[in-house]
Amino acid sequence: MSVRTLPLLFLNLGGEMLYILDQRLRAQNIPGDKARKVLNDIISTMFNRKFMEELFKPQELYSKKALRTVYNRLAHASIMRLNQASMDKLYDLMTMAFKYQVLLCPRPKDVLLVTFNHLDAIKGFIQDSPTILNQVDETFRQLTDTYGSLSAGEFQLIRQTLLIFFQDLHIRVSIFLKDRVQNSNGRFVLPVSGPVPWGTEVPGLIRMFNNKGEEVKKTEFKHGGNYVSAPKEGSFELYGDRVLKLGTNMYSVNRTVETHMSAASKNLTSQTQENITPNPLAKEELNFLARLMGGMEIKKPSGPEPGFRLNLFTTDEEEEHAAQSRPEELTYDIINIQAIQDQQQKEELARIMGEFEIKEQPRQSSSKGDDLLAMMDEL
Repeated sequence: MSVRTLPLLFLNLGGEMLYILDQRLRAQNIPGDKARKVLNDIISTMFNRKFMEELFKPQELYSKKALRTVYNRLAHASIMRLNQASMDKLYDLMTMAFKYQVLLCPRPKDVLLVTFNHLDAIKGFIQDSPTILNQVDETFRQLTDTYGSLSAGEFQLIRQTLLIFFQDLHIRVSIFLKDRVQNSNGRFVLPVSGPVPWGTEVPGLIRMFNNKGEEVKKTEFKHGGNYVSAPKEGSFELYGDRVLKLGTNMYSVNRTVETHMSAASKNLTSQTQENITPNPLAKEELNFLARLMGGMEIKKPSGPEPGFRLNLFTTDEEEEHAAQSRPEELTYDIINIQAIQDQQQKEELARIMGEFEIKEQPRQSSSKGDDLLAMMDEL
């Protein structure tokens, strides 16, 4: 497992979240000023400097529930609110989109180009906000510094870590089904055509060499695909042609997007027990959440501006039906964090909790892990 995977996972999932929210804000005819405020607030929070510093520290990936908690917090960083069913659908769409992109990356290193495509699109949302643009550009530089010198083997380990994270998710998405890149069981269809990875040759030729390294024979074979050479390598610079289209906004044209649980996902009850079995990494996950959320500055709405509810479904009735029909084992219970009164941990908790609502609950504890566990309403 790579300890350099979390920033790529978070930024790409966050990019997909912004694509979906932008599409739904337009579909529900939310006034332009409110829609811009929502996206600006979420992007500003997402790329907060302290938050990014915590994110880029080498660390293992944690459970889907832990990450889901961070995105729930992030999605509500502005005046917009989502019901549980809409948040579930949002997270399903985010994860399946990025899983598809990771699967189709020609080279493991190209996951970085996918990330840059997301950042390029995010900058398009905030063209009129130079301060937030600078935050995104600073994150781009952090990505370049962190991943620019990694070997192909290290990128392969990152890709493997991502695929392990996604391996049990087989949620059907209408866009993928209509484009015939996903089967009815929720599994993706890998293409046997198109450009080969940059730096490689089109398959179909076997070369044989002698012990002196001299080519002595060539043999051709039929590969059954329709491959072509890659025209050029995508740019890893701040501004440039990424060439790769994975990670661009597939919602830029209005399309109705639905999600459905596949039979395979519904039968994962015995395998996916995060919500009903005690997690052996509970203390570590809580520390992870506390560090991340401590760096996430949530701006409270100023003035009398009212909030609004965003629905990721076509109607309220569809949203209610989705909430009632979703399998319990696939519903993510949000982890609530509360501050506690502990003299020895006062300064640490003040740093971690930031803008969180504080409810006084005096407790006695014997270790830092126990103190942090006490901050959670439920696991």
